[in-house]
Amino acid sequence: MFPYLSGLLRLNNDKTMTNIAREAEIPSQNMQQFLSDSPWSEQNPIVQVQDEISARPEFQKGSVLIIDESADKSGQHKAGSSRQHNGNLGKIEQSQVGVFAGLVNNGHHCWIDGQLYLPEAWFSEKFAQARQKVGLPEQVVFQTKIQIAAELIKNAHRQGVPFEAVDFDTLYGRNSWLRDELDKEQIEYYGDVPSNSTVFLERPLIHWPVTKKGVRAKKPRVIGLSYQVQQLVYKVERWHTITIRPNERGHLIADFARFRVWTVREDGSLREEWLLIRREHEKEDYTYTLSNAPTDCPLEVMAERKCQRYFIERSNQDSKSEIGWADFRGIKYRGWLHHLAFTIMASWFVLETKLDWEQQFSRDPTLIEVYETDVLPSYPSPMSVPCFRRLCLFGNCRLNKPLS
Repeated sequence: MFPYLSGLLRLNNDKTMTNIAREAEIPSQNMQQFLSDSPWSEQNPIVQVQDEISARPEFQKGSVLIIDESADKSGQHKAGSSRQHNGNLGKIEQSQVGVFAGLVNNGHHCWIDGQLYLPEAWFSEKFAQARQKVGLPEQVVFQTKIQIAAELIKNAHRQGVPFEAVDFDTLYGRNSWLRDELDKEQIEYYGDVPSNSTVFLERPLIHWPVTKKGVRAKKPRVIGLSYQVQQLVYKVERWHTITIRPNERGHLIADFARFRVWTVREDGSLREEWLLIRREHEKEDYTYTLSNAPTDCPLEVMAERKCQRYFIERSNQDSKSEIGWADFRGIKYRGWLHHLAFTIMASWFVLETKLDWEQQFSRDPTLIEVYETDVLPSYPSPMSVPCFRRLCLFGNCRLNKPLS
């Protein structure tokens, strides 16, 4: 494991299996077999990383788990590759799509888990040969992105990862089943919803009509005054301006308002939730979020927890550009999972080094006045220092426990 992980951290670019093998002076075929065919479990190192992150005091209070998907252009022979929506390109493209879970606290962020999305067509007879070629295990069954997200969140929760809430975008937030699943687990969620989502300010009545054949209709009739969430902007009596966190331009500031609303599930049952509305400071740009936060949860807390999704984008970008996620060329399903485990380990090493630096090298607060800034920049990534320095750091890497 060490040579591959070392290559991801030390090579400057083109972190392919072939280049890593060449750098480590290992036959390329051996590296290929280890990554794509060897039956070691990717969950062992991922769980170890989760345990190490959970043990850090920086993550034990105030952490937020974030779910997001990320797509990469791919050849049609790769596991799960299909013509599907690629959010990075904003169009339908031949791509692989992964669903990822990232942990965030006070600007520190890192992937902690993920799963490859396999389109339903991949389980048809047409793809039988393709499944065999990529080594897809028979026990793997089709899961929607929503189901994958629920599994990642529940796994992190059961593993004891210390997060206080979960954030996700509209693809996941508008799904009633996912919000129900998290509510059952008593997991606080913040799910963005489209601007035309329907809510009720007063509890509506549910009526089940009877058809001419004397049977109950498939869909209920909802009796009550409904609103699209965008209409509630005009019912806001007072916007609360909240400073969320420091950013590159000083501080992230936005306006917030919230309502207690009722939403209707597909089966006609009702759910009471918070609708949190965010308005970009001094702009007419709104975001709408449903949450099961406690009724007495302060607005400032809700606003802070809701505004963490930015960091999963940073984790995605860092994994692709710095760690080598985008350089993977393997076609097999197991290879994708193994490469994910290495990417998570490498990302955690980088983050852990930054956390250690923050403890070991305190910064003079007078620098804020000297440089006439509101916030001092964070410590640089170990990936940005000279290669020999990275080698020295990597030699002291704490991820040196036996991994199997």
